[in-house]
Amino acid sequence: MSPKNHKVRVGISIGDFNGIGPEIIMKSLKDKTITDFFTPVIFGSGKLFTYQKNIFKLNLNFNYVNEASQAQVGKLNMVNLTKENVNVELGVPTEESTKMAIDSLEAATEALIRGDIDVLVTAPINKDEMVKMGFKHAGHTGYFEEKFDKKGLMFLVTEDLKVAVSTHHIPIAQVAENISKEKIKKQIKALNQTLIEDFCIQKPKIAVLGLNPHAGDGGVIGSEEIEIISPAIKELSDNGILAFGPFPADSFFQPGKYKSFDAVLAMYHDQGLAPFKTLAYEEGVNYTAGLPFIRTSPDHGVAYDIAGKNIADEQSFTEAIFTAIKVFNNRIEYNELMSTRLQPRKMVVDNGIDEDLPEETEA
Repeated sequence: MSPKNHKVRVGISIGDFNGIGPEIIMKSLKDKTITDFFTPVIFGSGKLFTYQKNIFKLNLNFNYVNEASQAQVGKLNMVNLTKENVNVELGVPTEESTKMAIDSLEAATEALIRGDIDVLVTAPINKDEMVKMGFKHAGHTGYFEEKFDKKGLMFLVTEDLKVAVSTHHIPIAQVAENISKEKIKKQIKALNQTLIEDFCIQKPKIAVLGLNPHAGDGGVIGSEEIEIISPAIKELSDNGILAFGPFPADSFFQPGKYKSFDAVLAMYHDQGLAPFKTLAYEEGVNYTAGLPFIRTSPDHGVAYDIAGKNIADEQSFTEAIFTAIKVFNNRIEYNELMSTRLQPRKMVVDNGIDEDLPEETEA
């Protein structure tokens, strides 16, 4: 990892440029002092962003580079993926906008793997259009899981509310068959670790929601809670992880209840994301937990209906940037703490021989 005084290099993939991606990216970077906090590296097109910044009347100057490694501190860097003219049709997905979304994501991910950027923030994509063009995944999470050869966890976060989902972009009819005791145990462990390592919560309390209405009502409305979810929670609780539940999802998201926990594991996409977006839509951030690299995104889609109208709210994208930076710095501190926790020290014993003994330091 980079030293603490390192200015974090934030890679940005542009998503579908006929949606609101370029607008919220540029609005998040419009403050002249933004480069005092981090170094932006956008993977896009100079001609495209010049055209769109004029639409939105934004005064931005980009530093064009061929590779992310050439990005300069103190500037808005643009890895220029094409020097050709770009056809913009705001509000409508096109083959050209979809191809650039894929190219931008792939270029940014390769830069992340090479270490040319420190974190990656992804603007919204059109999953359906990308799949039609040969993209193999129904979203960013599956793509990163394949690239990094590790299971990720879709994790929606704000300062006060953090919700992960056990299954994400699959049909409701397939949810039950895609949960198991071992899978839930792994996900709770990953969630526990990311809360400690990435969010500096020393002893996280994790709430787990049931799959069925009323959490199965003692087996009357379903057996998954009894056979799968409760045993997973018990095994982890017996081993020191503070996991609780399963809780009925319909009554859980009351302030007096969810605020008693550091995070929530929902069983499927809408069970977790519907209440999250209701409670924290403008400030919510999508974070892929459990991966070796840091990736965040806003918690909304391409919003074709408002593209080009200069009314898109950039707050969630801005939060995604600063959440990525915060997690990056938290990981540095965590790794430094772990590396110094057991330091050898010299001790003189009766036989006159110096022995190396471990010295514990407080967390």
